[in-house]
This record gives sequence, C-alpha cells and structure tokens, in this order.
Amino acid sequence: MTSTEMTVGDLIDLLSGCDRSTPVRQAMNPFFPMAHRLAQVVQSVDETGQTVVYLAEGRDEGSQLGHLPPEVAVALTWQGDTQALPRHPRRRAGGN
Repeated sequence: MTSTEMTVGDLIDLLSGCDRSTPVRQAMNPFFPMAHRLAQVVQSVDETGQTVVYLAEGRDEGSQLGHLPPEVAVALTWQGDTQALPRHPRRRAGGN
C-alpha cells in the first residue's frame, strides 16, 4: 500500500527553499478556509503503531488569524478562481 501522507522528509524538502525566519501557518477547513498560527510539533504513535508528527495550533485567542487569502484557497483547490463580474454602467436619471 502506497501512502499519500506527507512525511517529515517531504515537509523538510518543501520548507528548505523558504527563508528560515518566515512564520509558518496552517490552512484549515476547506469549507470555511481559515489561517492558524502553529505553536507546537509533537511526535507520537497513532492507533496503528506508526510514528506520526503533529503540527498543532496555539491555545491562545490569537492562534486563529482569520480567513485564508483567496489566492491560497485557490492554490489549495479549496475554492475556484472566482473573479468579480464585469460591472455595467449605471443608468442615469433622465434617460441619458
């Protein structure tokens, strides 16, 4: 069976090209996309006995940072690339 889960090595590879001083955030809930500040990394064993690393958000009130930027939700394919409909010129009073 091939695992589709991201590994620690995959995450390190993806992060290796990033500036080390850049904050890390979690994008959560594709139906109501929100950004969360990471606070902890915890290694444990899951119910199958496999070692797993959990990235946890903080417990303080400021851990949920608000809505995900639309371009991030689009990049994650959580929402379509929507653009505002073109606006039609308003009609003026008096028929002109």
